[in-house]
Amino acid sequence: MSSNETGKVDAKDVAISVRNLGKSYTISHQQVRFSTAAEAIMHRVRNPWKRASENETFWAMEDMSFDVERGDVVGVIGRNGAGKSTLLKVLSRITEPTTGKAIMYGRVGSLLEVGTGFSGELTGRENIFLSGAILGMTRRETTQQFDAIVDFSGVEQFLDTPVKRYSSGMYVRLAFAVAAHLNPEILIVDEVLAVGDAEFQKKCLGKMGEVAQSGRTVLFVSHNMQSVSLLCNKGLFLRKGRLDYQGSVHEAIQRYLTTFSSGIEEDENPDIRPGSGEYRIMKVTSDTKMFTPEQTKTFRFRVEKRRGLIGRLALTVTILNEVGAEVAQCDSRFVGFWVDDTDTIECELSLRTPWLKPGTYRMDAYILSPGVVDKYEGACGFEVSPVLPYKHSATDDATAHAPILSDFDWSSDEVRFVNRGSLDALPEIPSMSRS
Repeated sequence: MSSNETGKVDAKDVAISVRNLGKSYTISHQQVRFSTAAEAIMHRVRNPWKRASENETFWAMEDMSFDVERGDVVGVIGRNGAGKSTLLKVLSRITEPTTGKAIMYGRVGSLLEVGTGFSGELTGRENIFLSGAILGMTRRETTQQFDAIVDFSGVEQFLDTPVKRYSSGMYVRLAFAVAAHLNPEILIVDEVLAVGDAEFQKKCLGKMGEVAQSGRTVLFVSHNMQSVSLLCNKGLFLRKGRLDYQGSVHEAIQRYLTTFSSGIEEDENPDIRPGSGEYRIMKVTSDTKMFTPEQTKTFRFRVEKRRGLIGRLALTVTILNEVGAEVAQCDSRFVGFWVDDTDTIECELSLRTPWLKPGTYRMDAYILSPGVVDKYEGACGFEVSPVLPYKHSATDDATAHAPILSDFDWSSDEVRFVNRGSLDALPEIPSMSRS
C-alpha cells in the first residue's frame, strides 16, 4: 500500500515496525582553507575570535514510518542519497536513530558493507561461530550449518586464516554465507554483493530466493531493478531521505525509474553523493534526448574542483536500460584519456556502439583517481527511437533475445539470399525460447 494510506497490519504478523524514524549528522564546513599547518596557525593568531568552520545539520533520513510483514521480501530502492543505507544501518543496530524507533521482531542477520560484523583478527572459522553467538544461536546450532557455510563461501582453504588477510571478494563470500545460513528471522542485505564476481552474485541471488521461499523476512537494497523485481514482492521507494512509496514492488520500481526521465532530482546537492569529493560532475548534456539506435551519441561533461589536489583523473560511465541492467561501459583509461588537476573540466564522450535497442536509458557517471572521487547516478537520461537500423523488417522475436542490436551481415559462397519483397513470402520461423 502507499505510504500515505492507513491500512493496518495485525501485530502478530509484523516483522519490522518503524515509527517516525530519523537520522541526522553534523557536517563541518571549513570557511578558510589552508595549504600548510603554518598558514592555519597564523590565521588563528591573527583572527582569534573568527571561527574556521561552521556546522550544518544534515538529515540523511527523516520521519519514516512503515511496517513489514513476516515473510515479505522487500526491495528498498532509491537514488544515491535517498537514505537506503542509513535505514539499514539503523535497523541493523549499527547506528542509533536521532528520532523515532524501529522494532525488530526476531533475530536479524545483516550484510551491509565489507568489514561489517567480522573481527579482522579472528579466523574465518572463529568469525562463523562469533556471528552465530551474536545472533543468539547455540554452538550446536551453528555447527549444524557450518559445512554448508564453508561450502557456499568457497574459502575452505583459508578457513583458519585471519579474515583481515582475505581479499574483499573472499570476505563478502564468507559474510554472505554466514548471514544466509545462520537462520535469522530477518535478513538485511545491502548492495555489497556487487563486490563479488558475476558467478557469485548469481549464486547469492539464488540463495536469497531460497531464503525468501522459506518464509523469512528480507530487506534487499539494490540498483539492479531486474533482481529486485524477481526477488521481491513488496517495495519501499525512498527519495531525499523520506519514504515516498510503500507497496507493490513494480509500482516502486516505476516511481524510481521515473525520477531519471522527469528531472525531478536535478536540484540534488552534488556534495552528498558518494566519493571522496575533490571533484564533482556538475552537468551532463546532449544535443538531443532522442537518438536512433545506430546514431553516434555524444554527451558533454562539466566537472568542477571542490578542494585539494589529487593528480590525474579518469572518467567512466555505464549505460543502463529501463530495468537497471548495465548494457555498456565507457572508461576513459582504455582510450588514454586523462585529465590533470584544474578548476573546471569540459570534456565530451562519443558513443558509437553498441547499437541500443529502442527504449529509455540512463547514464551513471564516475570520476576515478584511482578510487571513486564522484559517483553521479542518473547523470543523464535519453531515449532510443523505435526505428531500427536494418534494411528489411521482421517479426518482434528477431530482436527480442538480447539487450543490444548488432551491426552484422550474413553471407555464403554457395547461396545468395534476396529480398522477396514481402514477409508473407518468407517461411515461418519458430520463435526462440529461453527454456
